[in-house]
Amino acid sequence: MSNFQEKANFIWSVADEVLRDDLKAGKYRDLILPFTVIRRIECVLEPTKEDVLERNKILEGKVKDKYSALCDVADCRFYNTSQYDLKKLLDDPKNIKKNFLAYMDSFSDNVKEILSKFNIDNYIDFLDENNLLYMLVEKFGNVDLHPDAVSNMDMGYIFEELLRRFNENMNENPGEHFTPREVITMMVHLLFHQDMDIIGHNHPVRTVYDPACGTGGMLTVSKDYVHEEINPNVDMHLYGQEVNPETYAIAKSELLLKGNGRDSENIMLGSTLSNDQHTDRTFHYQLSNPPFGKDWKKDKKIVEAEANKGFSGRFGAGLPRSSDGQMLFLMHMISSMRPLEEGGGRMGIVMNGSPLFTGDAGSGESEIRRWILENDMLEAIVALPDQLFYNTGINTYVWICTNRKNEGRKGKVQLIDGTSCYVNMRKSLGDKRHEISQEQIETLTRLHAKFEENEYSQIFDNTAFGYRKITIERPLRLKCQVTEERIKELKEQKAFQSLATSKKRKDTAEKEREEAAGRKLQDLIIDVLAGMNHDKVYMSRDEFLKDLDAALKKAKVPIKAPVRKAILTVMSEQDENAEICRDNKGRIEADTQLRDYENVPLDEDIQEYFEREVQPYVPDAWINESVTDEKDGEIGKVGYTINFNQYFYEYQPPRPLQEIEGDINKLENDILQILEVMKQ
Repeated sequence: MSNFQEKANFIWSVADEVLRDDLKAGKYRDLILPFTVIRRIECVLEPTKEDVLERNKILEGKVKDKYSALCDVADCRFYNTSQYDLKKLLDDPKNIKKNFLAYMDSFSDNVKEILSKFNIDNYIDFLDENNLLYMLVEKFGNVDLHPDAVSNMDMGYIFEELLRRFNENMNENPGEHFTPREVITMMVHLLFHQDMDIIGHNHPVRTVYDPACGTGGMLTVSKDYVHEEINPNVDMHLYGQEVNPETYAIAKSELLLKGNGRDSENIMLGSTLSNDQHTDRTFHYQLSNPPFGKDWKKDKKIVEAEANKGFSGRFGAGLPRSSDGQMLFLMHMISSMRPLEEGGGRMGIVMNGSPLFTGDAGSGESEIRRWILENDMLEAIVALPDQLFYNTGINTYVWICTNRKNEGRKGKVQLIDGTSCYVNMRKSLGDKRHEISQEQIETLTRLHAKFEENEYSQIFDNTAFGYRKITIERPLRLKCQVTEERIKELKEQKAFQSLATSKKRKDTAEKEREEAAGRKLQDLIIDVLAGMNHDKVYMSRDEFLKDLDAALKKAKVPIKAPVRKAILTVMSEQDENAEICRDNKGRIEADTQLRDYENVPLDEDIQEYFEREVQPYVPDAWINESVTDEKDGEIGKVGYTINFNQYFYEYQPPRPLQEIEGDINKLENDILQILEVMKQ
């Protein structure tokens, strides 16, 4: 088995061969993942196993805390003091359950904590009763998962391929996806390339953080890249948090095996949004791939409470809709950047297209974009090819944000079109049919580093993505006429019907008197309307109301404002030839049904825009100056949107009509020939 796919296929075959008839496919992961972790850890411990057993025997009863001493002998931050390993467990098949449990209990506490997240103990009795424990131990005992045989990168691929297959079997949410290593590599290049001069010398200390770290791929790849490509002397400290216990355990176990295993202690379990366990830290670098389109309803109460604190919390800029939490992670990461006075921070986050444009001016999403752009924290966005991810084929984008832009980038945003930077895979993995080659990663990195405009790179001022949404009003013009049909409509109006409805509940007699009086008033109103001139068409609302009030007064029929409004509603209709309606102060009333909106670019004067783009077509329109922005108080609501596609759109002219007609004729002839053959 020479590559990760062969290893993954072998491990998957263990599940299929051993568990298929006794366990539902959706439960395979509960056993396969922990056995894979156990075997990988065991492979690391094999060279020093006998030495650890000997030292443990010497220390027995003499030292209370043997952890440091045994770790020194094991040459890593964990150990196992059992005489057994997976192969030796096979020597006593009758007692395999008891011995396996003893073996598991002999790991150091940090490994036991990792394995506990898989809840494998729940299956031991079942496995033993069905003679499956021996078979699983035998299968896994014969696969070499030592880091020398399977690198951290390949092991990450193995875990994510297994998880992809498990998710497929259980038909899980497509938002539960994993980041292909070439995408991580590209993000790492974009994040660190500009800092090669800063961290390329001496022995700097740097922190890297992923708030949705999954199996830890972004953390391990970033550390490898810095040590292999920039400076092996950089002291890299990795931090992460993961909400899923299984992937948390995998990440923690992989970091336990990497280097001196120190970083494993910095991986936390829980929801970053509602239970951030790194609140006391800020970071030099951050990378993340939060779930696409996954709701944050479970975190809503705590998130909203923090948002109410304003910018003393993480979510002061605004809240996105509860159906998608990507932008919450974006804000969280920005708040976790190392302050500028401490050297500043850089971050990369991969998201789908929604955060680019979802939300109108004033919405939570727009306000988040506004906060990022107006504070000059967005450095670049790279559009990625589709079909890159295992469980979803949608288009994705990498946002690079920083609070320490270099001088040439200040006030600017670079958009890079990388949608064509892919090669087809020889064999697809779920929805993943494309991958980015190393050469293409280097191309995208150069595009970003050069910061020049070309076919694939465009540079804009921050304000280019902003606009003012102004409200355009037009005057209300009503034509009125009393007709039999409209009188019938009045009877269906709530205000009219409520005249004959009493609010009294207990006093039946009083209730009946009120309702009888109401019905009488209804009849009187109908009589008044029936007596008005049904042939007269009023082109002035005021003239109609004057005649209506006069008729009601003459008949001594008193009505209140809601009923008067109901009468006007059913007896009137909009007509562009009618007189303009005005309120009692003589001000023109707006027709809400004709209300429209215009998005005026921030760098344009709204009055000039209105006179050029609106007034020539609707001369009676005006800007509603009472609609203002909450932050700056100016006319119109400020919004920000990044319509990525419009900047790289290439017009494709339609084919000539004759060519299309030729194709249609050919198809028709082909169909006729098929039908002739079928008749024979």
